[in-house]
Amino acid sequence: MIKATTFPGRYVQGADALNSLGKELKRFGENAFIITDPFVYENIIPSIKDSLLEEVSAEIIEFSGECSDEEIDRLSDKATSKADVLVGIGGGKTLDTAKAVAHNLKIPVAVVPTIASTDAPCSALSVIYTPEGEFKRYLFLPKNPDLVLVDSKVIASAPARFLVSGMGDALATWFEARSCEIGNAKNMTGNPGSMTAYSLARLCYETLLKYGEQAKNACQAQVVTSALEKVIEANTLLSGLGFESGGLAAAHAIHNGLTILQETHEFFHGEKVAFGTLASLFLTEKDPAVIDEVFYFCETVGLPTTLEGIGLGNATYEQLMKVAETSSAEGETIHNELVEVTPETVFSALKAADAYGKYRLQE
Repeated sequence: MIKATTFPGRYVQGADALNSLGKELKRFGENAFIITDPFVYENIIPSIKDSLLEEVSAEIIEFSGECSDEEIDRLSDKATSKADVLVGIGGGKTLDTAKAVAHNLKIPVAVVPTIASTDAPCSALSVIYTPEGEFKRYLFLPKNPDLVLVDSKVIASAPARFLVSGMGDALATWFEARSCEIGNAKNMTGNPGSMTAYSLARLCYETLLKYGEQAKNACQAQVVTSALEKVIEANTLLSGLGFESGGLAAAHAIHNGLTILQETHEFFHGEKVAFGTLASLFLTEKDPAVIDEVFYFCETVGLPTTLEGIGLGNATYEQLMKVAETSSAEGETIHNELVEVTPETVFSALKAADAYGKYRLQE
């Protein structure tokens, strides 16, 4: 049996890592095309521009906010033919867009996350949405980013909600990878994952449970600590390797279903994945002790444990059934689970997770 695991070309993390961005980019050539979100353009680029331009020339352009086919095409048209490397600086959708544009241009890509809110940076994957923010499709890329550079001081200066959302995304990693491992399901490469991938997914979960609360506290205080460094790595590298090479299952499929409801659009990817993870625990009949462990973790760091926590406190039967039907559509990763999956069982899992979350809040 062939197994496959993929990795980014180079991973750099630490306080003030952005000061070395120019030197890192120079390994790919002299000319960089940089895509940033508006916040980065106004607040971070000015502080690194001088050191960056000492090493490479750079054209910097703002990202519109949605990783859509339309935005990818717009930025691909704007990128100059002389660009040696494509750089994305910002949140998950900025980075996914940069990866897709680099793929169109057939040049190396460097991704620089400014928040640790998703596991997007390390993957050979872009999640494509409609311009309105609904999940559309996965764009599978031929290789992982050539460089992932994470400045821990920048992560610590961002609102803690971003870090917590990243923990929600990373929380799903072990449960989904474990289902894929037992069921010999395929990962993003089209092959089962390796022992390394599953081990890293497990380490991701263990790191969150051990250091998650401390990391959140450090981020709220805007200081870099050992716990924060560990959780940044779990959110970014371990979760990225774990989901891509370990495999996806119910949690992310339920997230995709949740995005069809407008009420969830103001909530972060990881917040919806976290609730998808809680629902998946009931769908897959996990031991009550495991369910309590995961609910306690979510409560401790501030992840949603009820439908109200993701904007669906007043969701109708019809709305939740639509989520369940989308989550369990043919080809969705939820079918990597080891139980029978139907819209009805997913609906029941959503309601069960919500009911238990409410019960625990009343205790």
